[in-house]
Amino acid sequence: MPNTSTSPTPPPSRWGALAGLLTAEAVGGALVFVLAFGVFFYLAREVFAEKSAVFDNWGFAQMDRLRAAAPWLTAWVFRLTFFGSVAFFVPASLLVPLVLHRRGFVRYAVELLLAMGGGLVLNELLKAYFQRPRPSTALIYQYGLSFPSGHAMMSMAYYGCLAWLVVQHTGRWGWGIALVAFALLIGLTRMYLHVHYPTDVVAGFAGGAAWLVLLRTGVRLFWKEENKM
Repeated sequence: MPNTSTSPTPPPSRWGALAGLLTAEAVGGALVFVLAFGVFFYLAREVFAEKSAVFDNWGFAQMDRLRAAAPWLTAWVFRLTFFGSVAFFVPASLLVPLVLHRRGFVRYAVELLLAMGGGLVLNELLKAYFQRPRPSTALIYQYGLSFPSGHAMMSMAYYGCLAWLVVQHTGRWGWGIALVAFALLIGLTRMYLHVHYPTDVVAGFAGGAAWLVLLRTGVRLFWKEENKM
């Protein structure tokens, strides 16, 4: 009689997992990473090599015009910028993953913790490397260095990660877009208050987006996906 027994299927290798990344999501992520890295590199070159202040002057001028036209916005800007501060992110980065973990979303909890922890370390390393002082025209005092903006980068890391998790788990793109838009608004408050140059803010967004793509790639490689989109 013919032998109908089959040998056990070998476990997937890391190379197999890497091949599985060649999806529409992976291609889109690669494009986002290349674009974000390109924007960051371009801004760093313009600021530190070319010494150009064209974009910074233009951005500050738009914010000053807006503040003069609608001075009542300033109070709301102070409220909004809080949601990108250390005082907000420290508890939020611990409590939200804890809630996710208790509800059984362990991987989501780990991903959000890594997004914030890794983003914070990367932001501090970049600031220490570039050593750019903050604008002298700031409306409020802020300690620390300027490039890239920590508010912008950490907001993109936190709300961007939440946006991805919401879309992945529920498919609600509207909520995902709203979360990313909220992160962008927080970055704009730093320009409005002159505590960061516009180039700092855009570089922060770019750095946060690039970090999220790298994190997502790592999750796909080392954590088996349960829900594929």
